Amino acid sequence: MIEVVVTSLEMKTRPDTAAPRAPREGVQILHAQRPTVSFYRYLYNTVGREWLWIDRRKMGDEALATLIQDAKVEIHVLYADGVPAGYVELDRRKPAEVEIAYLGLIPEFIGQGLGPYLLWWGIGRAWSSGPDRVWLHTCTLDHPKALSMYKSAGFVPFKTEIKHEPDPRALGLL
Repeated sequence: MIEVVVTSLEMKTRPDTAAPRAPREGVQILHAQRPTVSFYRYLYNTVGREWLWIDRRKMGDEALATLIQDAKVEIHVLYADGVPAGYVELDRRKPAEVEIAYLGLIPEFIGQGLGPYLLWWGIGRAWSSGPDRVWLHTCTLDHPKALSMYKSAGFVPFKTEIKHEPDPRALGLL
């Protein structure tokens, strides 16, 4: 078992700050409309492996396809020089709110200023539909700078939980 501290954060007003420009040439974000399960699994598994992401690994292909191809779920892929570098997933299925369900970078792209850029881009996209709030959660298994990055972007913690979860490495899920 591993202890995980989960922090849920929210933003109830759109930030006044404009999203920063891409940190370098060759960076773009594209909407993956109706992504295939195999492409989504590549993103999720590659981004999440180091942080022990397993929730979507446990889903069957049909259930995952239904979720990621829902018209109210958006997958936006960050590319650097034509190569997938990370993604942000926005979930608009609950009225008046948007959850940033997943956000992360492929390991080789960490440390290049792409994480804050992707977050700010995702915040702007989340607010584009005029929700009452945008929210997300992070945990102690995520990148060590994740919580401080979210707070510096204007997210405010509203709930903290301590969970004890089976170690996915011991279960053979990674």
